[in-house]
Amino acid sequence: MTNLKNLARGKPCLVRLPGICDGGGESGTAVLAHYRLAGHCGVGNKPSDLLGAWCCAPCHAASPERSHDLADGVMRTITELQRLGVIKII
Repeated sequence: MTNLKNLARGKPCLVRLPGICDGGGESGTAVLAHYRLAGHCGVGNKPSDLLGAWCCAPCHAASPERSHDLADGVMRTITELQRLGVIKII
């Protein structure tokens, strides 16, 4: 099983906030930012790593945990994980 948090390191930012994003990737600031989906998180309950986006530090600091931009990043990340063969969607 692949650790999706570790896999995010060194990846490009997929949240991409205009004027804020440093791109992640070679800058090494990418982390797995979790989208806080109602019913899947709360006190003592962190969202699944499948609800995470590869996100550079500046975008992570500026993006609310339920923002449209972060949700878009989650969808881009899931697509990239599928392309890399890390997850298989049938």
